[in-house]
Amino acid sequence: MADSARARKVADRIHETVARLLQGRIKDPRLGFITITDVRVTGDLQQATVFYTVYGSDEERRDTAAVLRSATGLIRSEVGRALGIRLTPTIAFQLDALPTTAKSIEDALAQARVNDERIARAAEGAAYAGDADPYRHDDEEPAEDFAEGPDDDPAPGGTWAPGTAAER
Repeated sequence: MADSARARKVADRIHETVARLLQGRIKDPRLGFITITDVRVTGDLQQATVFYTVYGSDEERRDTAAVLRSATGLIRSEVGRALGIRLTPTIAFQLDALPTTAKSIEDALAQARVNDERIARAAEGAAYAGDADPYRHDDEEPAEDFAEGPDDDPAPGGTWAPGTAAER
């Protein structure tokens, strides 16, 4: 099993090779505006997953996926030549979900901003439902409802029990 540094170097080399091939050697007109975003290689260097994005419509994404499937053999042989290792990894192309995920996060943040602005506008003219300062301060006397009485003594053992201390 290869160490992670070697796997990272192999992944970088595959990234460079695939990008160079897509830019210069593969001349299929169906190939859209493609960007290789990441390459991940298994620890045993037997499989490589190439993540890509395509700028354009769903049809252009499908066409680009078809081009990549048809060119996988050529790409793998060129990667094998470029790597110079005993076993050339199998290559799988995966459409990267990162742009879609980023778009959904941006939409959620925009919706949150709109909601915050709406709440801020509603709160501008609002008044507190109770006192302006709902907290008791040390210089105030406690209210009658909260005054300690004979029913508020703790029971033996530290727990509170109803009734007076004389009843226990």
